[in-house]
Amino acid sequence: MVTAAVILASEGANPLVPNWWEILVTAVAFAVLLFVVTKFIAPTFEKSYTDRVEAIEGGIEKAEEAQAEANALLEQYKAQLMDARTEANGIREAARAEGAQILADLKEKAAEESARITAQAQVQIESERVAAVNSLRNEVGTLATSLASKIVGEALDDDARSNRVVERFLADLENQSNAGASK
Repeated sequence: MVTAAVILASEGANPLVPNWWEILVTAVAFAVLLFVVTKFIAPTFEKSYTDRVEAIEGGIEKAEEAQAEANALLEQYKAQLMDARTEANGIREAARAEGAQILADLKEKAAEESARITAQAQVQIESERVAAVNSLRNEVGTLATSLASKIVGEALDDDARSNRVVERFLADLENQSNAGASK
């Protein structure tokens, strides 16, 4: 078996040194490949890289703007919430004050109504007392006249005389009740 090393050794060529036409073909292929890469592929990669960098930086800027806007909205919301709480406290205090005022008004009206009802009741009681006293006087006068006429045995039909007798009788009764009350 004949090996490649034996064939090369017989031709007298050194296996470590390549042929000139191989070097030329490799150099031309490398130059064409380098031209294609620098002319078409590298700009595409560079454009893609630039687009990606711009997108990332733009995204970061947009995120920072959105964060700043969100922070501003949060501060605005907090301020509105604080204003709403302050207003609610004011409304609550006003309602309490108004409730206290209404309660005071109602108490005052109730006191006035109570005083009016009491005064009206006093007037009514006084008028009923006067009516009862008059009714009792008439009745007591009639009874006293009839009793006196039975006791005395003579008729006391004379109105003037019967009225004097009744008045004297009632005056005596009042004096006795006043004397008994003062003891």
